[in-house]
Amino acid sequence: MQTDFEQFNQWVTDRLGVQLAAYKESQMQRRILTIMENSGAKNLKEYQRLLEKDAVAREAFLTHITINVTEFYRNKELFDAFEKTLLTKIVPQFHLPKIWSAACSIGAEPYTIAMILEKNRLATPTVLATDIDQQILAKAKEGVYRKSELRNVPSGELASYFDVTEKNAYQIKPELKRKVHFKKHDLLKDPYEKNNHVIVCRNVTIYFKSDARDEVYQKFSDALVPGGILFTGATETINFSEKFGLKKIDSFIYQKV
Repeated sequence: MQTDFEQFNQWVTDRLGVQLAAYKESQMQRRILTIMENSGAKNLKEYQRLLEKDAVAREAFLTHITINVTEFYRNKELFDAFEKTLLTKIVPQFHLPKIWSAACSIGAEPYTIAMILEKNRLATPTVLATDIDQQILAKAKEGVYRKSELRNVPSGELASYFDVTEKNAYQIKPELKRKVHFKKHDLLKDPYEKNNHVIVCRNVTIYFKSDARDEVYQKFSDALVPGGILFTGATETINFSEKFGLKKIDSFIYQKV
């Protein structure tokens, strides 16, 4: 007999297209209960009925369950290592590297990558940035950020790539914004574009169950060209990376063999 959470998860998968069963149960259940209680619903069945009839509630639910904690140059020392790897291993080997920022959330990571490319005067196609959440993608496309989200950005880059708005927020300059293309994509069910030279996906797979996480890593490996790199988050060491056709070349950076 299915539990209330199992029934709710199945309904979300069937009706909203999000595979909640792939996420770690305790973390996801806490997130669901929080937004359910905030909506005024007394139980999951009542909350499901609300989501069925209320489009605003559905959008709020999808935004809440998607993990969107991020900032520019998150873990700055790791981005320094990524930049060095990009300059020493990718650019000399691939003239126009194809770069994908997966599960990009509000856009901090793909714009960070674009800044690295720009300051090093690197020619590259547009950075592809994807996420499952349309509402979050809309915010990413807007490119407006609070100062707290930019705390790791050097002052010179802040002046070069952002304009201060009337509300004392920071707007990505149009010339940098044009270097990033945003697109909806679900890591758990959508096909992956092939022949990437760089894939950046950070602080996302930690929320997946081990089977789903390993499947994503294998798909990332398959989506890379030999010699391409995968850059993960500071809590996402890939154990036995060789089983995915990857080798560790720096902290949280793996190369397709």
